[in-house]
Amino acid sequence: MRGPPLPPDIDARIVDAADRLLARYGYRKMTVDDLAEEVGIGKGTIYLRFASKEEVVLGTVDRIVDQIVAKLNKIAESRLSPPAKLRRMLMFRVMHRFESVQHYTESLEEVLRDLRSELLDRRERYFAREARPIVAVLKQGQKLHLFRRLSPTSTARLLLAATNSLLPFSLSTRELGTRKHVETTVRRMAALLTDGLKPVAAKPRRRRP
Repeated sequence: MRGPPLPPDIDARIVDAADRLLARYGYRKMTVDDLAEEVGIGKGTIYLRFASKEEVVLGTVDRIVDQIVAKLNKIAESRLSPPAKLRRMLMFRVMHRFESVQHYTESLEEVLRDLRSELLDRRERYFAREARPIVAVLKQGQKLHLFRRLSPTSTARLLLAATNSLLPFSLSTRELGTRKHVETTVRRMAALLTDGLKPVAAKPRRRRP
């Protein structure tokens, strides 16, 4: 006989539980039994939704990216100027990741070490999704003659690559520093990158004597 139907938000509840347990125990000490107990479901139900503990933890990263992409699209559709949109987008993608993993402490380093190959496989998909709304803003800025006529796709990838140096993928929790430090750094970086996209003013021609 089949058991009672699972709640429609069961995946989100499992991922929420993983997020709490990562902060409480760390990645290596957390077990599927712990997850089941935290959610209040049977261990078998976890495996119905996720193939392994690793997949649950990767689900926490997937959710962070989903939230970032949703916000980037919202910024892209706002009434801000294209340069203001771009600065805000670059800041948000860094700061949201920073704030989402601050409570992991040592666990973040465990996850990055033990799931590095799986995360690297996902990175390209993550960044491709984040690039799309940035491409849209770059095209808008070019149409308004606020940005230089560079390849929007290539430029978006370069902007992501530049700000990736501040992501938890690249730095440990200790290396990331304080929130104020990261926010100041990414704000300056976003401003510098956006200014670099401005059209180059044509030099006045010299009159012949």
